[in-house]
Amino acid sequence: MVKTIKHVLILACLVIILLLPYLVFAGDAEPLSALKDIREESGYAEATKYTISEIVGLIVNSFLGLLGIIFTTLMLYSGYNWMTAAGDEAKLTKAKETIRRAIIGLVITVGSYAIYLFIYTKLLL
Repeated sequence: MVKTIKHVLILACLVIILLLPYLVFAGDAEPLSALKDIREESGYAEATKYTISEIVGLIVNSFLGLLGIIFTTLMLYSGYNWMTAAGDEAKLTKAKETIRRAIIGLVITVGSYAIYLFIYTKLLL
């Protein structure tokens, strides 16, 4: 019985701690509209429009970020396969081959980002 009460009190404390930050953001939204008015009056509202080169740069950065996520996933998957091989030579060879191919893909991705960055900074700007 004492153990159950202790668990309930700990759970209640954790819930209170997790809910307290939401009470901080319960303020009025009026200051945000005042900041929007200041932005429009100062001329920064037009500065948020993107050029074609910025849109292409955003797309390239998003694609390269996706490739980085794929690389990380492949490394985790092949590392898991390596650890769970349990002496199976075929599974170990497959994991090593996946790691090698993922690293080659990473080198190609970093190289393409370096080429893109060079072209973008030296030729487009």
